[in-house]
Amino acid sequence: MSTSAARSGPRALAQQRRWRSAKRFWQRYRAHRAGITGLAALVLLAVTALAAPLIVGSDISSVTDAPGAPLEAPSGHFPLGTDRFGRNLLALVIWGARVSLLVGLLAAVLSVAIGAVVGVTAGHFQGAYATVLMRVTDWFLVMPTLVLAIALATVMSRSLGTVILAIGVTSWPTTARLVRAQTLAVESRPYIERAKALGGGHWHVMTRHVLPNVMPLILAQTTLMVSSSILSEATLAFLGLGDPTVVSWGGLLQDAREAGAVSAGDWWYLVPPGVAIALVALSFTLCGRAVESVLNPRLGASR
Repeated sequence: MSTSAARSGPRALAQQRRWRSAKRFWQRYRAHRAGITGLAALVLLAVTALAAPLIVGSDISSVTDAPGAPLEAPSGHFPLGTDRFGRNLLALVIWGARVSLLVGLLAAVLSVAIGAVVGVTAGHFQGAYATVLMRVTDWFLVMPTLVLAIALATVMSRSLGTVILAIGVTSWPTTARLVRAQTLAVESRPYIERAKALGGGHWHVMTRHVLPNVMPLILAQTTLMVSSSILSEATLAFLGLGDPTVVSWGGLLQDAREAGAVSAGDWWYLVPPGVAIALVALSFTLCGRAVESVLNPRLGASR
């Protein structure tokens, strides 16, 4: 086989198509100013979180070696003040970004993965299987997600894994409903009937035909779920159900509440982690809306 023929083989053509699709996606995404703003904020935050050991060091959570006095107001030495133990709040907020982003991303991936599996299988298979899955989904939908997450986090050990599991297994029903509706729409297309007539089994139809068509919806849903997962992690940590050995934004708010920062007027203890949570959630939401609009232009037009 000649070199030119090898370059124009099926794999090379598929790679070229993927490259062109990615290029078109980026060109359309750049047209959304809000999406670009959210992406820039997330990139800056991710770089800061990854470089946290170099920026603030790895011993910032030590109580015995705190560099300042308890509850110092913002100053030149401590730009965001200190907490009740005298630790640098700026360093704590920077370090807390690592935990909050990690938990938010992993919990969102787990939630969307569960919802995608339930939605695709419930849309593909009919009968009692789909009925049972949808009734379970409806039960999770009507139950308060936060209450279920609190109950699960209470009965299990206090760790980051427990928080991720509690958020992931309680927030998947919305994704399942959306993916099932898209799966039913894909299953009604003529090429699905042709694939089945040519001997395509359930696995072949779901992985080769259904999943690629619902993947844009799954991707958009993942970006939107990250923000809600970060908020859920902050809520669980604020309620004292997170891992007490790690620094997170929700844990800082919980420490501020225990220290009486609200009644004492120590605003510097409350504002930085709260603003960080809000900015990250807003940035992921802006990116998710932009991705959703690019992958499904009709949604963007309706808004």
